[in-house]
Amino acid sequence: MKRLWRHILLATCATLCALVAAAQPAAGDTVRVRLVTFYPGSEVFEVYGHTELRVTQGRADYYFNYGVFDFASPGFTWRFVLGHTDYMCVAIPPKLAMMDSEGRRMVEQELNLTQEQAIAVRDMLIENAQPENMVYRYQYFSDNCSTRPRDIVERALGDSLRYAELADGHTTFRDIVSHYCAHYPWSLLGIDLALGSALDRPVTSRERMFVPMLLMEAMDSAVIVRDGKEVPAVRLRERLIDGSEQGLVLPATPWWRTPMAVALALLLVVAALSVRDLHRKRMSRALDTTLYTFYGLLGCLLLFLATISTHEGTWPNYNLLWLHPLYLLAAVTPWAAPLRRHRRLVHGTLLALLIATALLWPWLPQVANPTFFVMMAIVAIRSAAHFCTPKMAGY
Repeated sequence: MKRLWRHILLATCATLCALVAAAQPAAGDTVRVRLVTFYPGSEVFEVYGHTELRVTQGRADYYFNYGVFDFASPGFTWRFVLGHTDYMCVAIPPKLAMMDSEGRRMVEQELNLTQEQAIAVRDMLIENAQPENMVYRYQYFSDNCSTRPRDIVERALGDSLRYAELADGHTTFRDIVSHYCAHYPWSLLGIDLALGSALDRPVTSRERMFVPMLLMEAMDSAVIVRDGKEVPAVRLRERLIDGSEQGLVLPATPWWRTPMAVALALLLVVAALSVRDLHRKRMSRALDTTLYTFYGLLGCLLLFLATISTHEGTWPNYNLLWLHPLYLLAAVTPWAAPLRRHRRLVHGTLLALLIATALLWPWLPQVANPTFFVMMAIVAIRSAAHFCTPKMAGY
């Protein structure tokens, strides 16, 4: 949060200084543009790394950062759920940009631009950092701190910029996300729940660049066509701050703290309590209400994300076949006499949906997190206990 407020407080001043430097360059001053990549950090939102564009001209030296956001802004959480997440472009002095690295490796790639092209990049960045232009609507895969610098460079170079074909035709968005979130299994579980089959199509070489680390890799292999010849897109590569190649990513989560371990433990608890209920011929209201309310609320959240939120990749989401608001019906069944008479119908329907989803999943165009099947088994066991006891008094 401190970094955020430093960014915001300095943004206006820095942008004005950049404007003055650009408008009144000293004679012979050369505009140089560098793509700056920060390796992954320890926070969940830092695991992909970060990209900035550095522009120097004479004594003017600024890093243009498209990754600034404000957790403390009014309604941030609600707007984030809706998909209305606003990020900012700010111009940051070198000293502050270095502080942002927090010990992460920091690599600069000086782009092989003509002066005309470099000036075009500079002017577009200054325009983007104006107070009336600095806020933009963030999108996880197509409009972020990595794609914005890429787009600026592409506009300045036009068709002369050529990327190497780095996509293998099989890697998907979910594969890339899973790679970078490998040590953050709870975050990955949330992503796999919320984002649907749109993540499971192969990505193109350009689409891979939503990840800063992959944008850096793409620029290393890109070329610029100039006077009929191909020249490297990167003139010079320099490591400004040394650090681990893996960044500051946290160590792997211990197995007993992973979603799979927690789900398996819950499966054992629910199975044991269900067996106990069958022996005593009375089902636990507390267990049913707690379990089905939790699943039902998760289902409501998924339905909201899929149908109302503007987040990318939330529709279609085949998780709605097994995680849906219908669980709320089972949650209130113990407390509503009319529903108690239809207890077996309610749970039989839920059980049928779970079994059908599990059997059909290999043919669905969406990859499932392995923990999903344990989560399905938890409620399947409970609903099976209800469905297989027609003569039980119930609650």
